[in-house]
Amino acid sequence: MPRLLTYNVHRCVGVDRRLDVNRIADVIAEHEPDVVCLQELDVGRARTGWVDQAFAIAQRLAMSVQFHPAMRVEAELYGDAILTHRPERLVRAAALPTLPNLKGLEPRGALWSAIDFDGVVVNVLNTHLGLVPREQRLQAAALVGRDWLGDPMCQGPTILTGDFNATSITRPYHALARRLDDAQRRLGLKPSIKTFPSSFPAIRIDHCFVSPEIRVTGAMTSMSALARTASDHLPLIIDFEVGQPGA
Repeated sequence: MPRLLTYNVHRCVGVDRRLDVNRIADVIAEHEPDVVCLQELDVGRARTGWVDQAFAIAQRLAMSVQFHPAMRVEAELYGDAILTHRPERLVRAAALPTLPNLKGLEPRGALWSAIDFDGVVVNVLNTHLGLVPREQRLQAAALVGRDWLGDPMCQGPTILTGDFNATSITRPYHALARRLDDAQRRLGLKPSIKTFPSSFPAIRIDHCFVSPEIRVTGAMTSMSALARTASDHLPLIIDFEVGQPGA
């Protein structure tokens, strides 16, 4: 059964302030996912030893990788990635809108891969929204708009996941939940799976939204000592099947 894991890796710096790319890869490997969506990766940045974290994690997991730099500081990059061991094709990687008059906001982006699950292509979109509610609303509107979920190419089985920095009572969340179903809500989970902060998860801001063709069969996180230390988020793990709507 296919498995997707989404994980804000906090540039591979754990709550113990130790930088360890391999530790992040080990947290992921424990769950044997087919698709991995990562946020907050450093690529070639001085602060994390010039390592291409996206490539290093993918190499350790024996997966291909698509990376989108939401932010560029000269040659240094910071952004999000989709990893998989299945056949895949990058459809789009681009910036999301921001508030031009508000100084100091971190640039945000998204990327979309078409991934082949035994002859059925699933659109997988990964993102990391901003921290300001007004900015989040702009970004959520863009994601449901014509460049992403509203694109004619975005047909059939679709998964949108990532760190949305927004709980389920917020307007950006509801804008996305009107377009796709929250995987945890599909399962009727009570209490819901929370992933932040990793040391004592109390908030649900990492989400997975799915189209009718995706049948969610399970959801969980990792509460291992390794996962609770490796990043300030825990991974969100979703098991699913691909079929016809309502099947």
